[in-house]
Amino acid sequence: MAGHAMKLIARAIAALLVAAMPVACSAPSAPARPPLEGATIGGPFTLTDQDGHLVSDTAFKGKYRIVYFGYTFCPDVCPVDVQNLGAGLRALEKSDPALGAKVVPIFISVDPERDTPPVLKQFVSAFHPRMIGLTGTPDAIAKVAKAFAIYYKKGDPAPGGGYLMDHARVAYLMDPDGKPLALLPQDGKPEAIAAELKRWVR
Repeated sequence: MAGHAMKLIARAIAALLVAAMPVACSAPSAPARPPLEGATIGGPFTLTDQDGHLVSDTAFKGKYRIVYFGYTFCPDVCPVDVQNLGAGLRALEKSDPALGAKVVPIFISVDPERDTPPVLKQFVSAFHPRMIGLTGTPDAIAKVAKAFAIYYKKGDPAPGGGYLMDHARVAYLMDPDGKPLALLPQDGKPEAIAAELKRWVR
């Protein structure tokens, strides 16, 4: 499962790079098949949202989902990536409100020890008003991370206290049935993220 998923992720990254290359003529039409079509990525879960409510994957049925794993105490990449994803979705909402409304952004913590619902609520509300923050027990987080082929590991304690989390830096776009479609360029400009969303959201 993991090997096949990683091959499809690599293919999706290659597709993103090709899409980002400048062209002299008109932009190519969208590929007939999504880059991650057929990958065994994702699955059922029940986690706790930023309001303290239990939320299952079925709550998002019928919606496209941006799924990003990270943690709120991240000093650099997580806030930047989530800011970009939120800005990309807002750009889509501005250009096509009906299309944007079909997408829900989801942030799943890989640091449940510190990312309690109140901490998550403060974090996600800073990036998009509809962003959902999810946390859970260590076992529940480990299970959902494995289902999404996400690596993470707790770092050694820092001299002054605290710790960092090493984790995969991936933003998935999932379809209304929870199946993977493509990777989003979470480290790119909002316009690039909005363009990739528009490529697959129907």
